[in-house]
Amino acid sequence: MKKKIVFVVEVDRCIGCKGCQIACKMFNNTALGTNRIQVKTIGPIGEYPNIQMYFLPAMCQQCENPSCVSVCPTGASYIHEEDGSILIDPNLCIGCKSCHSACPYQINTFNEELRIMDKCTMCIQRRENGEIPMCVKNCCGEALHVGDINDPDSEVSRILREAGEENIYFLRDFGNAPAVRYILKNDKWIDVLPQECFETRRGRKHER
Repeated sequence: MKKKIVFVVEVDRCIGCKGCQIACKMFNNTALGTNRIQVKTIGPIGEYPNIQMYFLPAMCQQCENPSCVSVCPTGASYIHEEDGSILIDPNLCIGCKSCHSACPYQINTFNEELRIMDKCTMCIQRRENGEIPMCVKNCCGEALHVGDINDPDSEVSRILREAGEENIYFLRDFGNAPAVRYILKNDKWIDVLPQECFETRRGRKHER
């Protein structure tokens, strides 16, 4: 079976510190106002005393049937043959934003300075040297994992087996088959899209 590199996120271990988001931004030098990974706040929901809230790291879902690839007019968005990751070739991207419109999760972003699209690569430059992505390295709660989901002996496969199928979730599937796995045991999974998450600060709502 072909290699497929994906993230596995242990949601119960995420404390919402945004260390992954900061590490990614610093290492990849992403443009002002853009992020390749964002930590979303889910909740609080319920009624006192039965309240729940958790944090959800949102990144490219490394879809099995990526709509961003199928709509790209130049072939800039493509599936990497060696590990199945979804990448963007900056030399082919014309900045038309078709991939952003097609992505159900609106995870990819537009680089205003270079006038091209940008997205998570799972730090391919580090992975090619046998290193883990910066977000994984800097996660103080050890909530983030990356590996070959098709290798039964990989760390991510072991973590999923130990978690049990009843505790494994995906973002909503629109026919694109998202591949990132979320493990949640201590709270009820809320079917929400990353772009639907808001936080309240000083009486005003801000998208996160």
